[in-house]
Amino acid sequence: MLREKKTRIVEELADTLSRSAIIISTSYQGLTAKQMTDLRRVLVSSGVEYRVIKNTLARLAAQKAGRDQVMDIIEGPTALAFGCDDVTTPAKLLDKYSKSQELGIQIKGGILGERVLDASEVSGLANLPSREVLIAQVVAGLQSPIRNLHNVLASPLQGLCFVLQARIQKLNE
Repeated sequence: MLREKKTRIVEELADTLSRSAIIISTSYQGLTAKQMTDLRRVLVSSGVEYRVIKNTLARLAAQKAGRDQVMDIIEGPTALAFGCDDVTTPAKLLDKYSKSQELGIQIKGGILGERVLDASEVSGLANLPSREVLIAQVVAGLQSPIRNLHNVLASPLQGLCFVLQARIQKLNE
């Protein structure tokens, strides 16, 4: 029975690992059960899964999922946050929650696609603006040269209009 349960856990974890766009490793020591429950509730409401996993089971699941680099971010007692959609959401939520609650959660590292991230790079993800803000910044950057070109091309025509208006006024007087 115990072996079947572990096999099922490894299968589920391998599936989660293969679907995840980002995986963040954190320490969880020092958290009370209530704090852990609150943290999980915040993460799950945003589509992020947070699990405490034994290192042996994590290694087996990583091998099964073909994501051996997961073992690079696991050291000691570890909890993993899995994000499937937005890669910044798990980092932002973990960072925000740990600061607001003054918890002892420490980010150990992460995996973004195939790349292993250290703790500072994961914190950098947490400080990125949202996707919508980044898109707005890119669009604004693209609009600026077009607006300047329009102003340069329109300037001689405006000058001609002013000269013609002045001439019309002079003739009417």
